[in-house]
Parts: sequence; structure tokens; C-alpha cells
Amino acid sequence: MKKYKNKTKKKPWPTKAAMEQVYALKLWGNNNSDFYSGAGSHQPEIVNPYITVLSSFLTSFNKPLVVCDLGCGDFNIGKELVKHTKKYVAVDIVSELIAYNKEKFKEENLEFSCLDIAVDNLPSGDCAIVRQVLQHISNVEIQHIINKLTAFKYIILTEHIPEGNFTPNKDIISGQGIRLKKQSGINLLAPPFNFKVKEEKQLLSVSLGKKKGIIVTTLYEVF
Repeated sequence: MKKYKNKTKKKPWPTKAAMEQVYALKLWGNNNSDFYSGAGSHQPEIVNPYITVLSSFLTSFNKPLVVCDLGCGDFNIGKELVKHTKKYVAVDIVSELIAYNKEKFKEENLEFSCLDIAVDNLPSGDCAIVRQVLQHISNVEIQHIINKLTAFKYIILTEHIPEGNFTPNKDIISGQGIRLKKQSGINLLAPPFNFKVKEEKQLLSVSLGKKKGIIVTTLYEVF
């Protein structure tokens, strides 16, 4: 009997369409701006301590680092870090957002690129910043990203997680909220990821109040 190959194409992950919708419909608010990445990228009590600890880390090197910001959003935070780097490559999945950022932010050592970090090859660099990105996507996509993060010496990961004990890495459908609603959050060192690192150091923890969780920023040094 003749066998027929299944020609059904694998459906793409919904992340790109979901993120495009977030900005198009201003689901994270608008702040009187064409593109707005939400309160987590603008509230001073969240943003200011983050910029302080990141600036301290980036300026601790004799030679400035090449930094890849994987999920740069509206660049309200990234714009404060560019001056501390040799080169800053800001990446996001939404093409209209990247085009907007290119027009708004211009520095000699700044470059913007529209990429799906779970699918596309990543820019090369010394340090990857992944700020509140993984919390929005499925475990399968996270694993694809982790496989590429090993190319960087340093990874600075920020995630919104529950306070206290929780079950890490419960799976979600990309673009449909974050794991907090499942009393879960991302821990790259726990199953199913089991990411191996040389050193782990918490840089910052910001509590959002009762039952709203905490935003934790962790530095990983990779082998």
C-alpha cells in the first residue's frame, strides 16, 4: 500500500499575533503613547531600582559589554542602559513596535531588530537581558529560547512570580496571561528546563503587594 506523507504544516505559535494584539488594542494601557509596554515598564517603584542594579552591573566591567535585550518592548527601560554598553541590540517580536523605536531612539551603539526569539537566531553578545518575557509564553517556546541563551556569558532574567512557595513552570498557552494565575512562575533551574549555570545571584526583588506577587531579577553566569 502506498504511503502518503502528511503535508499538514505545523501551525506557528500564537505569540507574535498575541503581542501584536496587545499593542494594537492597548491591552496593557496607553499612557497617551502609540506603544506602551504596561505599568511594569513605567511604574517608578518597579523601574527605578531595576535601572539602578542593571547600571551597577554593566558599569562593573573594565570593558563595556555587548548587550542583547530580548523583548525590549517600548524601550522605556532600555534607553537608560544603552550608555553603559559597548553595543546594545534591542529585540522585539512586534515589527511595528521596532519600527517605532527606531525612529524614537537613536544612539551610535544602539541597534533594533524584529525577531521571534524562540524561532530566529539571536544576535551575538556578552549579556542577554530577558525582562518579563518568558512568563508570557509556553514551556516549549521557553525551551527553544534556553537552548540559545547558552551562547551568552551572562543572562539577566526578570520574572513575575508568586510570593512564598509555588510550583514552578506550569505550562500555559502563549499570549494568554502569565503563570501567576496558576500560582506558578518561571524557574529556569527547575524541571522541565533544568538550565545549568555556573552561578546564580538575585539582583532585585520588588513586592507588588498582597497576592500580587513579586518581580524578581536574577543574574546567571553561564559556563
